[in-house]
Amino acid sequence: MRQYHELRIPGRFDPMAAVVRLAGSGLFEDHVVYEREGRWWLAGDRLAEVVADADSLRAGGERPLEAVRARLAGAGVSGWNAFGWAAFELAYALAGRPAPAGPLLHLFIPRTEVRLSADAVLIRSVDEERLAQVRALVCAPDHGAPDEATPVDTGHEAGRDAYQAAVAKAVADIRAGLLGKVILSRAVDVPFEVDLPATYLRGRRHNTPARSFLLNLGGREAAGFSPETVAEVTADGRVCTQPLAGTRAFSGGGAADDARRQELETDPKEVFEHAASVKLACDELDGICAPGSVAVSEFMAVKERGSVQHLGSRVGGRLAEGRSAFDAFAALFPAITASGIPKAPAYDRITALEDTPRDLYAGAVLMASADGALDAALVLRAIYRSGERAWLRAGAGVVADSTPEREYEETCEKLGSVAPYVVRSARQKAAV
Repeated sequence: MRQYHELRIPGRFDPMAAVVRLAGSGLFEDHVVYEREGRWWLAGDRLAEVVADADSLRAGGERPLEAVRARLAGAGVSGWNAFGWAAFELAYALAGRPAPAGPLLHLFIPRTEVRLSADAVLIRSVDEERLAQVRALVCAPDHGAPDEATPVDTGHEAGRDAYQAAVAKAVADIRAGLLGKVILSRAVDVPFEVDLPATYLRGRRHNTPARSFLLNLGGREAAGFSPETVAEVTADGRVCTQPLAGTRAFSGGGAADDARRQELETDPKEVFEHAASVKLACDELDGICAPGSVAVSEFMAVKERGSVQHLGSRVGGRLAEGRSAFDAFAALFPAITASGIPKAPAYDRITALEDTPRDLYAGAVLMASADGALDAALVLRAIYRSGERAWLRAGAGVVADSTPEREYEETCEKLGSVAPYVVRSARQKAAV
């Protein structure tokens, strides 16, 4: 059984700045940064991993994600935590539908794990020499002012026309009774090389996410400020999901935001869209929770998330006997608020009306623990990179009363949570 060496450092820290120093240091070949409720985790380099594609998931039987959990538990690491990502199209494989080739889920147990809060840092590593290296980076002073951003233009006319045409087709399908709701998204390319850790730091300072993340794992790179969770599961079997649906712009407070909030709370289209999402969340939890335990603990509260405000609810329950956190994640994934109602016909419309597979967009970044806990953030309000290409992506919920113009405007509002905070790479700055 592999054991971690540990070093605890008490003191006063800026955990956000410290974790970005670690991620940008080059010390780790792979890393995942995950923020939850004022605490940050950095997982660096792979000690054990599970990489799943559609074929291996099908081989996992009726509970393929439980088979993933079993492989992590069998890795021989004491007190493990696992970190990683799930692509949106993982849902297709779980539903027995055709899915893109390549990895759909990548989780790893790190060689080094750092937990950071405002008053303490815990370093765990199987490599004892890493403890001093990480400590030096965590305790290093900050140097200079934050990197300047280069805002990304998100309102290209060609993208607008194509997106509005897709929304119009979806509205026609919904009015024909083929489905109730679908989330359609659009991508915006970033026309320069990006410094992802610096973008994460600058963007996080200006956002109020439910979770945030920064990752470089298995060819996927992203930084994001998640507005909601897909699944939260405690070690004692309490499970919760946090659907957000219904959107208006938010500019930091004031009379205009108050007016938009009142409009959001009373708009029949937004209220219907949200209530339908909450109902489906209850139905999904009923399938894996103890009878009578599913309940709505918060309903249609307004949540401020960066450049937008949403209607938000919380739905929870207690896992049924014999069910695990990975069963809960499988039942709730992908988020209702990033797919549609019902999910199966929504997948058809997404495949038909969007240009490319979503991959990380509308998937999840997650952490899971040996004690049975799991926490999964919905991947939205993010910047993505693959090779030399970087891009943003945002969507809007389309229902029978949607208008193409308003749904396009909503994507612009959501892109505003990331687009103003993108930082050029040092190499690009030197070339400008």
